[in-house]
This record gives sequence, C-alpha cells and structure tokens, in this order.
Amino acid sequence: MAKDLDRTVDVAIVGAGIVGLGHALAAVDRGLRVLVVDRTTRQIGSTIRNFGHACITVQSGAAQVYADRSRELWLRLREEAGLWMRDGGGFVVAQHADELQALGEFAARRPATVQMLDAEAVVAATGVAPQLALGGAHLLDDLQVNPREAVSAITAYLESRGVEFLFGTAVRTIRSGRLHTTRGRFGADQIVVAVNYDVDQLFPELSAAYEVRRCGLDMLRVAMPGLRAPLAGPVLTGWSMLRYSGFGVSPSLRAVRARLHDENPAFAALDINQMYTQLPDGSVIVGDTHYRDTAVTPFQQESSFDVLLDATADFFGQDRASLQVVERWQGVYATAPEEFLVEEPLDGVHVVSVTTGIGMTTGLGLADRVVSEIYEPVGA
Repeated sequence: MAKDLDRTVDVAIVGAGIVGLGHALAAVDRGLRVLVVDRTTRQIGSTIRNFGHACITVQSGAAQVYADRSRELWLRLREEAGLWMRDGGGFVVAQHADELQALGEFAARRPATVQMLDAEAVVAATGVAPQLALGGAHLLDDLQVNPREAVSAITAYLESRGVEFLFGTAVRTIRSGRLHTTRGRFGADQIVVAVNYDVDQLFPELSAAYEVRRCGLDMLRVAMPGLRAPLAGPVLTGWSMLRYSGFGVSPSLRAVRARLHDENPAFAALDINQMYTQLPDGSVIVGDTHYRDTAVTPFQQESSFDVLLDATADFFGQDRASLQVVERWQGVYATAPEEFLVEEPLDGVHVVSVTTGIGMTTGLGLADRVVSEIYEPVGA
C-alpha cells in the first residue's frame, strides 16, 4: 500500500443513489471489495424524490435493455433486501380517441408486454372518473417500489454483504487509482462516479460536453378518502405518452401532442407529466411539473400545485376540497439531450449518470452493464 493511502479497495463508488447502489451490487456480486462514499449523511436526492415507478414497458433502445435488466434486479432485491413492491404492472388511461389509437399502435408493437383494456377495466384498475375513460392499456412489466424505503433497504442489504458506506464524506480530488476525500485517501483499482446532476461539480468539462442540466419538479402526496378503490399500479395518462420513448413508435402520437398542447396550454407551459402512484398507506403521489436550468430554485410556485390538484380532482372525479395534501416537495434529476452519460475521463475512472427521469427504471441495469464491461470485456 502506498504510504499516503489510508486504505485500498477494488472499487470505490462516489454517490449512493440508485446508480451508485447498482454499481455496488454488481461489484460485490463479483466478490470485490467495495467502498461507497456520499457527501450527504443519508440519501436525499433523486432516488427518494420520485414516484417509485419502474416504467419498464415504455422504453426503447439502450434504455429498454437497461430497463429489462433492472427489472430482473429489482425482483431479486425484493427477495434479498426485503423490499415492498408491486409487480402487477402499470396502466395508461386513454381519455380521447387519438390517445386510444396511439396506445393501440404501441400495443401492436409490444404484444408480449402490453395489453389493451376496455373502459370498464381501466376504471376498475385506476379509479379514474368513469366518464373520462375510453379505454387504456396494461403495461405488464412495470414495477413499483416505495423509493424512500427501497434505497435504505438496499443500502442495509449491501452493508450486510460487506459493502462499506461512508456518508457525510465529500470528494476532494479524483485521480486514476486514487480517491481523496474528507475522511481520508483511498486507493481503488476502479472508481465509479455516480453523482447524477452533480457531475458538474467533479467533471465540469464532461458535464458541459453532454449539456447536463438540472430538471426541477413540483410533486406532492395527497390523501383521497373518496377514492373508489386502491390503484392497481402506477397510472399514466396521455401526457405521459409524450415523455417515454417507447410510445414514439405510434404514428398517432403527433396528433395527441398537438391536441393536448392546444387544449391545455397551462399543462404544456408547466411541462406536466400527469401520473399517479399509490403508497402502502393509501396516499397518492401526484405529479409532476418540469423545468430545466443549471440550478434548481428553492422557491416553488403555489399555482403549479393548484394545477396539479385541480387535474387530480377532475381525473378521479373528486371534490377538490376533499384532497388532503400530506406533503409537497421539489424533485430534481439530471437532464441532457442523451439519456445516459457513460464515460471514462481518466484510466479506471468511470462517470455514469442517467440523464433523464428514468433512473429508477434503468439505473440498476445500466450499472450492471458498466461493471460487466469493466471486469468481463468482450473478447477477453
């Protein structure tokens, strides 16, 4: 061991969000000594501020590959880490003929994982107001976890397998084979930097090259005593179809986009993804608005929450006054023109981020691929 190093490990990981945890899992599965450092005293970033919806079914390209592998890993972690999980799929509600047409086109391309539903079945699964639903789709591969509990459970599970976590530990410098932190200097054969939107703090040139910015979101959780029945899974809408790449195979999607933006410019201005997930206590996560900048303002506009609450009351056929707001919060994730940032700026130093809002969907699979390519290179 070099005299100026406090300790050496096989893999040092910077960042304890879902992508960092995924790398730790892949590394410890290979019998490697793993250290994870995170500047916060516990996970408080993107990994706990989301819907907990692993929207596996609606991806495409590399995201689909990572999502499919993530699904396998999520199901494994349910058993090994004791995660709460729903594996009954997600649902899309079609409220207009063009949305139903686009869903049908999507389902025709994915017959093994997408099942079209009639209006009655959609209402039963999602609790949507009956007069709004023309039909919909069941996304069979989708999963749901409780993000606030899942990340801590995975961390505890990895600790039980020998992964060491140093929270409240900031990184000072990163060089090939060396990680200098506020709690010492560590040697590592491989270093993974999985800090999501904070990549600009450690590798600003790389962040600039990928055009990484921060996406801020308004989100809230409500109690709805008048909800007809528990949600059978995560619920997406026509606005959601505009966001996920898998729906891009639908020729009718252009008409959906044009109509939605024309009918509801307030939604369009806020870049809303109208979607819902229900937690085990019965409360429903509602969201979400989006804006992109180099920094996320701490100030949230009450008018944005009013739009979300009005839409929720209409969607579920509830009196707005009956919706009881439990929490409001600001989501944040990395955003860029590309969906993923995977680079090796220094020998043995790997920078990995999901640069769109599908970290819970793809993060575990992406990490597994990165570690596989490091330790099991093609042709080796």
